[in-house]
Amino acid sequence: MGFCFILIMSNSDLYKIYLKNPHICTDSRNIKSGGIFFALSGEHFNGNKFALEAIKKGCSFAIIDDKKYNRKPNTILVENVLKTLQDLAKTHREKLTIPVIGITGTNGKTTSKELIKNVLKSCMNCYATKGNLNNHIGVPLSILEINSRHDIAVIEMGANHKNEIDFLCNISKPTHGVITNIGKAHLKGFGDYDGVLKTKNELYNYIKHNNGMLFVNKDDEQLVNLSNEISQENYGHKSNLELRIISNKPFINIKWGEYILKSNLIGEYQYYNIALAVCIGKHFKISNEKICIQIKKYKPKNNRSQIINTKNNVVILDAYNANPSSMKAMICSFANQNYDNGLLILGDMLELGAYSINEHNLIISICKKLKLNFILVGEEFSKVHKDSLEGVEELCEFVKKNPINNKTILIKGSRGISLELIVPFL
Repeated sequence: MGFCFILIMSNSDLYKIYLKNPHICTDSRNIKSGGIFFALSGEHFNGNKFALEAIKKGCSFAIIDDKKYNRKPNTILVENVLKTLQDLAKTHREKLTIPVIGITGTNGKTTSKELIKNVLKSCMNCYATKGNLNNHIGVPLSILEINSRHDIAVIEMGANHKNEIDFLCNISKPTHGVITNIGKAHLKGFGDYDGVLKTKNELYNYIKHNNGMLFVNKDDEQLVNLSNEISQENYGHKSNLELRIISNKPFINIKWGEYILKSNLIGEYQYYNIALAVCIGKHFKISNEKICIQIKKYKPKNNRSQIINTKNNVVILDAYNANPSSMKAMICSFANQNYDNGLLILGDMLELGAYSINEHNLIISICKKLKLNFILVGEEFSKVHKDSLEGVEELCEFVKKNPINNKTILIKGSRGISLELIVPFL
């Protein structure tokens, strides 16, 4: 077979190729036969190097942006691989006529997304963002996975800098929107809380300018004010849904008229994630019975509020992510359980920039005020508390020498701290 070099001059040409080869690959280790490999590059890696490998493994085409790796038939040279991926996703989204629910917020995005998906899939073919693919790469990849068989989509959108939600909205083009809440997270990238507020509000602005609809927490005065004059339905205690917590130890259960919503979720703050799923389910005509069943079926995973019964302790593992807002909510909820043998293992909250010292001090103050026993882990906590452990390795060694038994343990920290590694020693 001879050398073949293809230069795509328009996005519409590439879209025709995508329609015949709808599987998108970005990792040469996980190739789908007949797909298109996008050779994404970053600061420390060059995806172009893997184009040949991807084609050998079965990809029909490889999209590259470096001429020197054009050595195989069906190589497509573009100016910028990432922008090409994003533009392709935009084109595909414009062809879709289904409702798309865009969801963002400081906390609760992923849990809410999974609950919503569970509720909607009882009567609809629902696509939802897989895992945490919610950024400038993950959102286009998600959009490109939606096909003609889907009736509705739920697209999670995360942000760590200004204008990112607006950018993601212009790719995903949501018809419906949710901001779960607005709190302190990624302050290093946003500059300050006002930066977080403005960025999250970009979703509301998009919905407003495109005549879409919002689902708004009626209890959140800030969200209520921001959503004024935009078509919406409401959830929360102040809404007409009439949901109230009847128990929360350890799992939150909710009374809803004649129904009892049982869940596998921990913490009073989960009320709003559940209420949102109910609100969206009702909007899309899902029956009350099915909503209750589907909420009960959802079980957290991937280090998100998982309950693990070890040989010696009960562990509540919430080590996927942490910021000042989620950390405070989780600690306060844990304190409200009134465990006689409660213990907190808390890791650093990352990406707080100049606010880090103050925010970590505030968390310590909350723990002391609530008279909770705690172990602190990480460089940031070490800056403000002399008895903190520097990292998870030191934590493991500490627990080996000082065994912990008969405790209910909450583990909470940012992903980068890897606190889940302590579980085998508890």
